[in-house]
Amino acid sequence: MNKENYKIVLPEKRLESKIYFIRGKKVMIDKDLAELYQVETKILNRAVRRNLDRFPDDFMFQMSKKEMEIWKFQFGTSNREKMGLRKAPLVFTEHGVAMLSSVLHSKRAVQVNIQIMRTFTKIREMLATNRELREKIEKLEKKYDQQFKVVFQAIKKLLAFEEKPRGDIGFK
Repeated sequence: MNKENYKIVLPEKRLESKIYFIRGKKVMIDKDLAELYQVETKILNRAVRRNLDRFPDDFMFQMSKKEMEIWKFQFGTSNREKMGLRKAPLVFTEHGVAMLSSVLHSKRAVQVNIQIMRTFTKIREMLATNRELREKIEKLEKKYDQQFKVVFQAIKKLLAFEEKPRGDIGFK
């Protein structure tokens, strides 16, 4: 069997747009995952509930009603009778998404998970790079602060000017 036969290519931006920050964690919503795996959300959730021992709280959690109120427009979730919410979705962390391929027995689930894991890794690397860059800039600011202080003072003097009182406008 050729490995390339099962390679699924999902646009990276599409995957990135389905990763949210909830409770301080990068997560994906059950509905989005089901769409990517090409299964119904209820099928995905049923497989998860049959294997709850594989999904501890740091792998998966169910959103609270309050969280759903905040996020419902972001997720495009329908509501019941134009008021209350339907059942709050299951939300999967990176580890939870990795575990999904073990409960969804399809080649597509495995391939989609590989792409999702790569996307999570890319996001983690970008966040680490941005943090490193910010720290380097802060160090440079501290190091060169005294040297540039004179320059900034000179610039402030050039920009400062005395405002003269204005006369009245119009006829007297």
